[in-house]
Amino acid sequence: MALVTGGARRIGAAIVRALHARGCRVVIHYRDSQTEALALAAELNADRPDSAACLRADLSDPVAVRRLASEARQCFGGLDLLINNASSFYPTPLAEATDQDWDALIHSNLRAPFLLSQALADDLARSGQGAILNLVDVYADKPLADHPLYCMAKAGLVMMTKSLARDLGPAVRVNGVAPGPILWPEQGGADQDAVLKASALKRAGDPQDIAGAVTWLALDAPYVTGQILAVDGGRSLALAGT
Repeated sequence: MALVTGGARRIGAAIVRALHARGCRVVIHYRDSQTEALALAAELNADRPDSAACLRADLSDPVAVRRLASEARQCFGGLDLLINNASSFYPTPLAEATDQDWDALIHSNLRAPFLLSQALADDLARSGQGAILNLVDVYADKPLADHPLYCMAKAGLVMMTKSLARDLGPAVRVNGVAPGPILWPEQGGADQDAVLKASALKRAGDPQDIAGAVTWLALDAPYVTGQILAVDGGRSLALAGT
């Protein structure tokens, strides 16, 4: 069974569908996307009954995050995979960043994945094939201008991935996927042509590219842990040269 945060739409929904296609039962977490979450669960349950469920939680609230872990555990009687996909993204120039921005970006991108990993580590260890997959970002290594809080959070998530891989092994593997230009953010995105031209493949990727990488690391890579896989069309090569 897999819990996918932010699993109702965009890349999260692609990950949910990919894991479900491999036989996993899935718990689809959402915050505001109830309509999309229920529709996706209905679609998957029509294909295979009692294989998908939905849970709502605000990941900026630690009480709600721990409740999500407890409720996810109860959905199908155990847990094999935790996919920390949910993320907030928007610019926070230093002179303009607020306490609310800190809460929104640090909590969703870093604290919630940590709390879910903490709450579910024993369940993942008991499964015999437990794994945590964190969606990080190429900007965790090379900062994006005017996005210090987002970049800080994702950099922290990279280190959390490596730290937990060491601490939770051998029972639980922990890896990360760093998407490049896949789906443009609904806010905070700019200079799309320049980003694509700077990548080695000169094109945007597809949500299925991320879902395939997540599925491979989760299900088909038993000797891989503590790694960050960039799925970015070579965007990180250009960043490395800046």
